[in-house]
Amino acid sequence: MNVLIVGAGPTGLTLGIDLARRGVEALVVERAESLFPGSRGKGLQPRTQEVFDDLGVLEAIRAAGGPYPARMIWKDGKRIGAQPMFDAIEPDEGTPHTDPLMIAQWRTQEVLYTRLAELGGEVSFGREVTGVEQDADGVTVRFADGTTARARYVVAADGGRSAVRRALGVGMTGEPVDPAPFLVADIRLTGLDREHWHTFPGPDGTGVALCPLAGTDDFQLQARLAQGTEPELSLDGVRKLVAAYTHLDAEDVTQLRWASDFRPRTGLADRFRAGRVFLAGDAAHIHSPAGGQGLNTSVQDAYNLGWKLGAVLRGAPDSLLDTYEEERRSNAAAMLDLSTSVHRGEVRRGRATLQLELGYRESSLSVETRVGPAGLRAGDRAPDGTVSGVRLFDAFRGPHWTLLGAETSHAGVRTLPAAPESYGPGVFLVRPDGYVGWAGETTEGLAEYARRAGVFEAP
Repeated sequence: MNVLIVGAGPTGLTLGIDLARRGVEALVVERAESLFPGSRGKGLQPRTQEVFDDLGVLEAIRAAGGPYPARMIWKDGKRIGAQPMFDAIEPDEGTPHTDPLMIAQWRTQEVLYTRLAELGGEVSFGREVTGVEQDADGVTVRFADGTTARARYVVAADGGRSAVRRALGVGMTGEPVDPAPFLVADIRLTGLDREHWHTFPGPDGTGVALCPLAGTDDFQLQARLAQGTEPELSLDGVRKLVAAYTHLDAEDVTQLRWASDFRPRTGLADRFRAGRVFLAGDAAHIHSPAGGQGLNTSVQDAYNLGWKLGAVLRGAPDSLLDTYEEERRSNAAAMLDLSTSVHRGEVRRGRATLQLELGYRESSLSVETRVGPAGLRAGDRAPDGTVSGVRLFDAFRGPHWTLLGAETSHAGVRTLPAAPESYGPGVFLVRPDGYVGWAGETTEGLAEYARRAGVFEAP
């Protein structure tokens, strides 16, 4: 096969969808016997919503989730007051999505899995990877049951304890973000409204938060415990925790559906590419959950890598794949810093956490040939807009490139006669992942860029 993806989380499923719509032969393998059952990463940032729009799942994602409620602060059994979870950002023509969307991670994965199946993709469950060996032509993956699989490329999307990363010997550098133990759980309870994210501060920075999970009957419990405390992941343990920090009785917790404990830390893999193997998602970077950056950064990894794998498998230069690490590792490092700052209360959840301003201006794949350009530049996210009655996000949707402001006969490129006024003057070639790859005053130099970037049939 062409690509073997290890891990059926949001990263692996997103990549599987992107490859499937490109006609790339790929298989997702998952160690567990089923999809992840918990809510863990429950926030989808606006940039991820744009990605999911392109992949054809945004409507289903929105139907399965909902908006974030305001935070309600409690003390001694009384409501102290409510405050918004995020700074309000007004949408405009270029940024139609500005509000994070809440959806339990297990629901996100169900939607992605359904979409992958619609496109003919497949997940093979119960396949635990124990080793990888690569040569000049491909990668052999060994499984715990003694079987092997062979692929031209392998993508490790198998989480923070990635077996593939360890087998490759790729190190991960990081540090603790918070010395306290945390507990997260999906529970059913009575006695609280579902219009607020209820927070119950305790002494010395400890506390419990109970958030109604949009699209479900569950609440997500988040708890910061005292240092030295051992989290109890049983129903009785969760009941004791709720009774100790809130005005609710232990019996008000009627069901425990999933629970996990963790200590927030950062981690950044030393490399995102090792020959024919690529690291993505938590296998490449580990975040504090504060600010909702981890899952979203992971989806961006997959979105960046998918079109590049597809292009190289169709004959583009292998060097195109080097730009995955070049672009995504620096981006992930910035997001790790942001997550840590949000966790420590140094940055509010607002414009910085929406991921709309992330880009690749410094990438070797971003070529700006205009003199003194103002505003939008090569490497920036391509905003929405309208040209000749065509909405740009509709024009971008799909696995192709889009050229604004010129005509071309290149296969795999859609053209529009101009760019919106908001783009400024020039000609813009928009990558399949929605970033401006090349910008110029005329099309001079475009053909050479097209050859290097995998835009086919360049004259």
